Amino acid sequence: MEKGSFPGMGLPCFLTDAFTGEAFAGNPAGVVLLDEPRAERWMLAVAREMNQAETAFVLPRESGFDLRWFTPTIEVDLCGHATLATAHVLWEEKRLAPEDTARFHTRSGLLTVARTERGITMDFPSTPPEPAEEPAGLLDALGLTRGEVLRSRFDYMVVIDDPAALRKIVPPLEAIRKVKARGVIVTAPSDRKDADFISRFFAPQSGVDEDPVTGSAHCALAPFWANRLGRSRLTGFQASPRGGMVGVEVAGDRVLLTGRAVTVLRGSLDA
Repeated sequence: MEKGSFPGMGLPCFLTDAFTGEAFAGNPAGVVLLDEPRAERWMLAVAREMNQAETAFVLPRESGFDLRWFTPTIEVDLCGHATLATAHVLWEEKRLAPEDTARFHTRSGLLTVARTERGITMDFPSTPPEPAEEPAGLLDALGLTRGEVLRSRFDYMVVIDDPAALRKIVPPLEAIRKVKARGVIVTAPSDRKDADFISRFFAPQSGVDEDPVTGSAHCALAPFWANRLGRSRLTGFQASPRGGMVGVEVAGDRVLLTGRAVTVLRGSLDA
C-alpha cells in the first residue's frame, strides 16, 4: 500500500488522552493523519490494531477536515473524546494555527472545535433523552432495583439517586450487549465538589466494555441535568477507573463540551 507523504515515513499517528490535563488519565484515542482517502476496511483494521475505544481518521479538505471514528469493531456516528484528541493533535502538529477553529465534516454534520480559556471546546448536536420503556432485564443487569429509564438518539440512560451505587456497578457484559442501542449510560447526582453529576458508560455491543470518558454521552447528559438542576453550564465527572472531567453548556439544540488533552505517543503507521 502506498505510504504517506513524508519521505521514508508512513502516516503520522498518535495516542492522545482526552478530557484530562495529565497523561494516563481520561480517555485515550488513536489519531491518524491521512494524506488521501482510505478504505473503510483498512480504517477498521487500523482501529482494531490500535485497540482503543475509538481511533479517529482525519483528512484535509477545502473547508476543513473529513473526520471518521472507529471502535475496534464498528464505525460510529459521533465521538467526543476522539474529536477533542484530533483537534489537540492538529494544533500540536501545526496543521492548524493556534487561533484557528477546527472544522470537521462528519456523519453527524459539521462539528467545530476551538481553543478557549477553559480548554478545548467542541460544538456538538444535543441528543436529549426521552422517557422510555426499560429493555428487558436492564436494571437487573446493572444490579439495580430501580432507576429512571430514558432513551437518547444513540443510547439508553438510567438515572439513579445514589452515586455510591453507580460506582459499584459491575454489569454482566453479555446482558448489556443484548440492549439494542449503541450503549448504556448510568448517571447520578455528584458526590464530588468539582462536579454537578457523575456517569458511567457501557457499550460492549459497540466493542467498548466500559468507555473511560464519553464526550458524546454528555450530549444527552447535559440537557437532562441542565433541566433537572436549572442551570445551562455544568461539569460532569465520568467515574470510570481512569476518570475524566467534561465541562458542558447547553446552547439551544447544541451542547458545548470542554476538556483538555495530552499526547502520550507519536509514531508512524507503515501498513
